[in-house]
Amino acid sequence: MSVYAISDPHLSFTEDKPMSVFGAVWENHWDEISADWRAKVCDDDIVLIAGDISWAMYLDDAVKDLALIGELPGTKILIRGNHDYWWSGISKVRAVLPPATYCLQNDAVRIGRRVFAGSRGWSVPETGAQQKPEDAKIFEREVIRMEMSLAAADKLRQEGDTLIAMIHYPPFNSRYESSPFTELFRRYGVSKVVYGHLHGAESRAELTRDKQGVRYYLTSCDKLGNALAFID
Repeated sequence: MSVYAISDPHLSFTEDKPMSVFGAVWENHWDEISADWRAKVCDDDIVLIAGDISWAMYLDDAVKDLALIGELPGTKILIRGNHDYWWSGISKVRAVLPPATYCLQNDAVRIGRRVFAGSRGWSVPETGAQQKPEDAKIFEREVIRMEMSLAAADKLRQEGDTLIAMIHYPPFNSRYESSPFTELFRRYGVSKVVYGHLHGAESRAELTRDKQGVRYYLTSCDKLGNALAFID
């Protein structure tokens, strides 16, 4: 059983939002992702999708995008991104998920000898920068949600299990400095963290980073050339 990851597919099969306007890497990007997925992933593997799954505004409109993901092999684990406006109440989301697909919200899931936790997160401020009050409020709430998910994972975790976390936003600033998120990952003994959100040639392009015994993976699909990253 292997673990792969990708994030930010920004599917739009029910929305008129072609990603190709953002550059050539987005031309037929889902076809490329799907082909690479089928070439790599077996039915007993796991694929993590770290948010920004669909451009849909409403859950009913996201069902087709979720179904396309569900048609691909492997067990899928999803978290919410900042553009997943369709992600409403968690029970409603789970009711429309395809088979072998999980979504995390303040909780965790154990599959085999691995436990998965995750939450959306929020932008980590640069050193010396002052957060806007509304950003500070969201940031604090997202730290709480991440800890809830990690605490749930800790209850599921058995001796010898590997704990893997997902967060949509980068859990550090542009200098990769520590944040409340990275401290949580360290304290709970997370082995690997998958994140996304960053796009384009000018954004931070370091695909892996080791920090305090945790390995971090940037998995935005355009950064990976529309290919899945092997995580574990």
